[in-house]
Amino acid sequence: MKEIALSILGTALALSLIAASYITPAQAANERHYQERWCNAQGGKMEVRVRGGRVDCVTARFAVEFDFADGWKECISQARWYALMTGKHPACALIMGPGDQKYREMLDHYLSMYDVYLKVMEIKK
Repeated sequence: MKEIALSILGTALALSLIAASYITPAQAANERHYQERWCNAQGGKMEVRVRGGRVDCVTARFAVEFDFADGWKECISQARWYALMTGKHPACALIMGPGDQKYREMLDHYLSMYDVYLKVMEIKK
C-alpha cells in the first residue's frame, strides 16, 4: 500500500513539474501578486528552497502552493511534496475567478475520494 501511495505521489509530482513549464510569464507574474499579498499578510516566507523546488509560501503551520484554479491537480502534488520537505502541513491557495467553482468541486471530490489531507484556501481574483 505504501509503495502504491509513493508511486502515485511520484507520478503526480512529475506531471506537475511538466505542467508548470507551460505557465506563461503573464500568469506567473499574476500568481506572484497573489502570493506576495497573502504570504506577507500571514507573516510567511516566500520562495523557500527545498529539495525538488521552491515553496511559494511557508508559514508557521503550512507549506502553501499557489495556483490558478485550473491548476488544482498540480497544486495538490506540489503542496504535499513541499509539506514533506518542510515538515509543515500541505496547503493549496487556489486563485479563483468567475466560473472557477467547478475546479474547486473537482479538487474537493478528489480529496474526499482518496481521503487526502490538504488545507484549501480560495484567493479571489
